[in-house]
Amino acid sequence: MYKETFDFYDRTSLKSYNLNESMRYQLNMLDKLDVFTRKHCENVAALTCRLCEKLHLNKGFTEYCTICAYLHDLGKQFIPPSVLQNPGKLTDEEYEIMKTHTTLGYELCMKDLQLRPYATGALNHHEALNGTGYPNGITKKDIPYEAQIIRVADEYDAIVSKRQYKSHIGISDTLKILIENANNGKNNPKIVKKLLKVVIEDTEYEIFLTQSYVDELKSEIERLEQINKYKTAMDKAKKEKDKTYYLEGMKQLLKTEETIDNYTNLYEEYKEAYNKRKAIIENLYNEIKIIKKLKV
Repeated sequence: MYKETFDFYDRTSLKSYNLNESMRYQLNMLDKLDVFTRKHCENVAALTCRLCEKLHLNKGFTEYCTICAYLHDLGKQFIPPSVLQNPGKLTDEEYEIMKTHTTLGYELCMKDLQLRPYATGALNHHEALNGTGYPNGITKKDIPYEAQIIRVADEYDAIVSKRQYKSHIGISDTLKILIENANNGKNNPKIVKKLLKVVIEDTEYEIFLTQSYVDELKSEIERLEQINKYKTAMDKAKKEKDKTYYLEGMKQLLKTEETIDNYTNLYEEYKEAYNKRKAIIENLYNEIKIIKKLKV
């Protein structure tokens, strides 16, 4: 059976060059946000789109959810920078100020006819299924499904960004937090399960990219090792013609900006990079093993 999917990069997607005027207007609202918040909104939107696909939601609803996710933090433009950009733990007073971004974003969307359909994302993305969320403390039956999806994507990206992970290494710790919030009734377990699948796919893709780089490094290392063999043979050669032969062999293997004097430094740099990337791949595989054992 044909399954309709939402390709984030096809001609009708939100990221493509030919966005319709309405979508352009909606996404241009992100320009009002600071760089960090804008990036966060883009991350949450991309993840929301992926989650919708895993949940087998139709294209129209996926597109709707994704725009809601893009706009979910619009209210943060009204939060004082001293609070919004505070790297430490917020005081109780600061936290209350921060929480107002939900209602502020909602009010902004409701005042604009083109943003009004997506106001629910701004208002409800911090609501919890068990009623412990904000701003209204509503429970599962009253929380729109799109907001439940955005909450999971938002929580995941917020924790990852705060911890400043540069790769998916250690990402299982973040997933454990979301699983705990699913088990204690805050997050939708079904959505969190799909998040695990998305993260595994992303981690596997990161392994693929890293392995491709490792293969390139290996090729470069082998080339430089061959140069070194010629260098050793040249140093041992007694006849001038033999020295010239090996020297020419070295020159043919050297690339632009490489010289007989600096190739050994490059060799050590390549080996160091190779070993680091190999270790990353091993750690990523271990992360996948951990994630696959997690239970929601």
